[in-house]
Amino acid sequence: MAKVRAAVIGGGIIGLAVARELLHRMDAVEVTLFEKEIRVAAHQTGHNSGVVHAGLYYPPGSLKARLCRRGVTLLQQYAEGKGVAYEECGKVVVAHDSSEVARMDAIFDRAVANGVPGIRKVPGEEIPEIEPHARGVAAVHSPHTAIIDYVAVAEALAADIAAAGGRVLLGREVVGLDSRTAETVVTTRNGSEVFDLVVTCAGLQSDRVALMSGEPRSPRVVPFFGDYFLLEPERSSLVKGLIYPVPDPRYPFLGVHLTKRIDGRIMLGPNAFLSFGREAYDRRGWSASDVMSAVGFPGFWRFAVHNTAAAVREARTVLSTGQFVKEAQKYVPDVRRSDVTRGPRGIRAQAMNADGSLEDDFVITGSERVVHVRNAPSPGATSSLAIAEHVVTEVLARRV
Repeated sequence: MAKVRAAVIGGGIIGLAVARELLHRMDAVEVTLFEKEIRVAAHQTGHNSGVVHAGLYYPPGSLKARLCRRGVTLLQQYAEGKGVAYEECGKVVVAHDSSEVARMDAIFDRAVANGVPGIRKVPGEEIPEIEPHARGVAAVHSPHTAIIDYVAVAEALAADIAAAGGRVLLGREVVGLDSRTAETVVTTRNGSEVFDLVVTCAGLQSDRVALMSGEPRSPRVVPFFGDYFLLEPERSSLVKGLIYPVPDPRYPFLGVHLTKRIDGRIMLGPNAFLSFGREAYDRRGWSASDVMSAVGFPGFWRFAVHNTAAAVREARTVLSTGQFVKEAQKYVPDVRRSDVTRGPRGIRAQAMNADGSLEDDFVITGSERVVHVRNAPSPGATSSLAIAEHVVTEVLARRV
């Protein structure tokens, strides 16, 4: 039997998980992973908060809900098997005032429907029993929400691929994807190779890579940066786990929260604002082509018109550290401006439709030969191993 020549484009946690799954699930397969950076997990995987989401927020029955819950199980097992640090520090979703209680109750109902273990409601006076410095009128407590080192997971996946005979090619940016009748040509600056199957997991560049193979440009990736601040180590005792606000449906993004990292440091953030570059982690960095891609997209302006209040709120936190800290003080009043220093920046690959609506669920498109993971926002990292299962199952079904 001739071997199936398979390529995966993208060396983030989802691309790595897909490559590993192909090697485990397909007989007679050769797998090559292309990553344009000189290391894996260089973008969204290596710039997120490290939270392993339990599945509280997602509509029951959605891909997010199903793959998040499956992903938690797989990720925990994988971390234990590889010796990657994993801590169930727990999360409270705090209603700041009575106007948020109904929305908090809806989150609880979704969490129950999604099978989140141990979920319960907590009256305001009991919140300090879980988070001694947190305040609110009520909360939802998810004791099994966890934190992890996603970069360590990605590196372990890359090692698994190599051990199983796959190739992980770093510094190989894909510049061409020509889908023919029975095969697909993947072109990098180092040359071209022919494959029977290609799966793209390109994150911040997912729309551009999909366009190479003839897919529609929409949904378009519009990048939003999120800044984090770090509590000084001596103030880390203010937060034991994860303290989140209740999502407000008037705003497209969650807002500032407090998150324990696997190394014990406490992060505040992120906010969310239009990034001047898809990979502009340096606050002075920008890309003219990325800016034009966003502001030249009619969907962005339709989105902006309906979210001016959100833009004003987020702009305040971008321009003022004090305003950023005030958002955190709603939930942990003891945090002071002097307690924080500027931390890392992440960039979210937000998939946006031409009508200005945001793609909320995972979006996976393509054919039996070329499959595109077009949208995998949070909880994408949590769900990575389950997304890989899902993608490879779809591939196998289409190739019958």
